[in-house]
Amino acid sequence: MRSGDDPGGRPLTERGARTRERLLAAAREVFEERGFLETRVAHITRHAGVAYGSFYTYFPTKEAVFLEVADRLFEEMTDHALVPSAGPGPADRVRRANRAYYEAYLRNARMMAIIEQVATFNEEFQELRRKHRASSVGRSARVIARWQREGLVPSDLDAETAAGALATMVDHSLYLWIVQGSDPQGAERLLETLDTLSVRALGLPD
Repeated sequence: MRSGDDPGGRPLTERGARTRERLLAAAREVFEERGFLETRVAHITRHAGVAYGSFYTYFPTKEAVFLEVADRLFEEMTDHALVPSAGPGPADRVRRANRAYYEAYLRNARMMAIIEQVATFNEEFQELRRKHRASSVGRSARVIARWQREGLVPSDLDAETAAGALATMVDHSLYLWIVQGSDPQGAERLLETLDTLSVRALGLPD
């Protein structure tokens, strides 16, 4: 279903689209406050200031609105692939990408904690997560492959596997650091370490 459609696939009016956006914004805030399991549709509609029955005009279930909230979050998070398209050099591009992802993680930390929870039991959500991860890793892998052709990265390194491994290292490190509550005063040290490991793993000139 497109974001501008109702559950029946019909295009929404401008007013309907605004109501749907209010429900999405309210849903995210309620999920962040209560968690996925404790959230009810009534909590979302009350927070959005719309009638209970109006929810089902736009979403068939609580799971459906959560999936769209998560889809939008993943779009923002994975927009920062391993290597952005601009920068003074490959090593600096890696550093800038890691910091962009870190900043996005900070903005979305509460939802990321809930996402980790839901990923343990919801198969549809797991598939959504895999799709976004594959897209992000694929973009990074293509850049690594280009660097290999330019002689900047060793040719015997598998670009796809390397991109996935580095993404996992950065993502899980930030999850443990931010969501699990490690000392934020050490964030810069963590980022510098992730940068160094990423650059050295790829064999990039620093």
